[in-house]
Amino acid sequence: MIKKILLLILFLGSLTFQAQNIVWKTTMEAAITASNEENKPMLIFFTSSSAPTNLQNEVFKTPDFAVWSRDNVILVKLDLSDINASDADKEQNVKLKNAFGVQDLPEVCFANASIRKSKTTFQALGKIGYKPGGAKAWISESDAILHPSE
Repeated sequence: MIKKILLLILFLGSLTFQAQNIVWKTTMEAAITASNEENKPMLIFFTSSSAPTNLQNEVFKTPDFAVWSRDNVILVKLDLSDINASDADKEQNVKLKNAFGVQDLPEVCFANASIRKSKTTFQALGKIGYKPGGAKAWISESDAILHPSE
């Protein structure tokens, strides 16, 4: 009985630990490099300090999202209100927000990118905002964007 309880605690603890170990890239250069090396699309999270936190709290901070994101995407967080970002990064992030047609924050865009002759080309796959229903519903909708033929 004690072994079963210890195994349960260990299992639940590892899930919580995974949820807290999500690593977000904050520059597009690093994200594009990782995306191409790992052959995974980018999940670009556009946000700001004044944006609602429902998406982060109900989806991004869950064990389900941690496992799913590790296996399916490269996480990129572009905080449009980040005072520590360089002027060039701020300008780039606003241009990307406009190029992807992001209207309301927070919003997630899925994309692939390639760099040829110092020029970056993005292939938008789709976008999604906050939807009530929790992580599993959000992940299901995201999978439909990333794998439309399945």
